[in-house]
Formats: sequence, C-alpha cells, structure tokens
Amino acid sequence: MFGVMDADFNGTFITLGGFVEMDKYRYMYFVILLTLYILILCTNCTIICLIWIHRNLHEPMYIFIAALSLNSLLFSTALYPKLFFDVLSKKQIIVHSACMFQYFLYYSFGVSDFLLLSAMSYDRYVSICKPLHYPTIMGKRTVIVLLTLAWLLPACVDVPLTIFISKQKLCDFTTKGILCNNTILKLHCVKSTFVTLYGLFVMMSFAVVPVMFILFTYIKIFIITYHSCAEVRKKAAETCLPHLMVLFIFSCLCLFDVIIARLESDLPKIVRLIMTVQILVYNPLFNPIIYGVKMKEIWKHIKGLFYQLVN
Repeated sequence: MFGVMDADFNGTFITLGGFVEMDKYRYMYFVILLTLYILILCTNCTIICLIWIHRNLHEPMYIFIAALSLNSLLFSTALYPKLFFDVLSKKQIIVHSACMFQYFLYYSFGVSDFLLLSAMSYDRYVSICKPLHYPTIMGKRTVIVLLTLAWLLPACVDVPLTIFISKQKLCDFTTKGILCNNTILKLHCVKSTFVTLYGLFVMMSFAVVPVMFILFTYIKIFIITYHSCAEVRKKAAETCLPHLMVLFIFSCLCLFDVIIARLESDLPKIVRLIMTVQILVYNPLFNPIIYGVKMKEIWKHIKGLFYQLVN
C-alpha cells in the first residue's frame, strides 16, 4: 500500500490520482506532453539565443524578456520529466520529499514570473515617461539587482513554507492532482492556520501587489502617451501590449491554481486535469510566441533566422 513508510526507499509515497483513464490514453498523454515540451524548449531557446547573439537586443527590455523565457524553461524542466515518467508508469507515485521539492520549484518559478513582469513594466515606465533619465536609472547594475531579486526573493519566501508543510502529518496519501501544488494541502490531517495566513501573505505580496504595480505603471504610460504624438503612442503600444497580454494570461493561470485547490472536491476529474495542463502549457509556450510576434525587433531577427534556414 502506497503512503506507508518503506524501508527500502526510506520515504513516504504519495499517489498522484489526477490522471484520467491512464490505461486507455497513456501513450496519447506522452506524445502530447513530449510535443509540448519540445515546443517550449524550441520557442524559449530561440528567444534567448536571439537576444544573446544580437547586440541591438542587449537592452533592459529584451534582457527581461530573455529572463522570462529562461524562467519558463526552468519551470517546465522542473515538471515535465516527472510527468513523462508518470504517464509511462503503471502507478503514478512520488516520494514525499521529492513532492515537496517539486512544490517549492513550482511556486518559486511562478512568483518569479510576477516579479519579472513587474521589472519589465518599470522598465517601460522609465523608458516612456522619463526618457532623459532612462540610461541612468536602468543601468547595468539596476538590471542585475532586479533579476537577482526576481529569482532570489521567491526562493527565500517559499523555503520556510515548504519546510513547514513537509513536517505536517498526512492522513491521506492520494492527491487529486498530477503534480505537487496546493492540492497536497488536502492530504494533511489538520488544516494549518499558519499555512493559510502565510500563503495569503505570499499571494498578496508577490501576486496582488505586483499586478497592482504593473497596472499602475501602464495606466501612467497610457495617460502620458495619450497627450503625446502618434509615434510615441505607437511605440508604447508595441512594447506594452505584449506585456499586458502575458500578464492577463498568467493571472488567469494563477486563478486556475487557486480554484483547483479551493474547489477540488467540486470539480470533475477531467476539468481539474485540463486546468492543470493549461497552467503547464500556456505561459511557457505562449510567452515567447507573443514576444516573438509582437516585438518588432525580435520578429525581425526571427524572420531573418527562418530565411537563413530555408536558404
């Protein structure tokens, strides 16, 4: 029976019960997931390499886009290999310690996305609203500090929460999800007030506040550009609209994660599976596509790359 202490592996096994009709759709799941992962790797690596190679893209705006693509790669690589193994296995299980590590990575990279999007909105605000001070404010040191904080702060915040959750006693050993996210909290014998309050603090500080900050900066940008010439308005639209599209999609995905955790027992199994897959796919795959198509300078280099490959 899974969920008991096993002397051979020295760990508690948790069964991932969120898959639908594994015996029937096992290989279809694998082909779909593998295809999606390859697309995520190709699209994000293309964006990163183009920004790395071309010197005219060595600007804060494009560096933050490359960082967002790198974060998507790390997020996907932390989750997809285990999914490949699960869909090809007869039993979808994970050791409790590995589950907690996956939980830590899942939310650390997720929070990093919000902070990177906040840094990008600040960069656009300074560029459009304070163009004369842009080189001074958004220097190399500022970019390095913002990138460091975007990856370091989420890890520091998630470590104590993950440690506390890992020490909670389990009364159930079968989660209704396909990975270790907030659904594992349903396995605890007692609902922890600390986890609830700490989770609320993290959500407010690293999700709600960044979203409010991003919306505030873009409202300021649109107010200022509204009174400017058509060329300035066009530049603002070209650089800001892709960021807002990404923010909207990512916010919806985070809402899915909350809904899955809160309404787990009320959602049909297939609905939970579809919502979880959307979290795994949309942001990592659509971000580079949005930036690749909507950002004029990146799109120009992508067309040049395709032209070289064809010829």
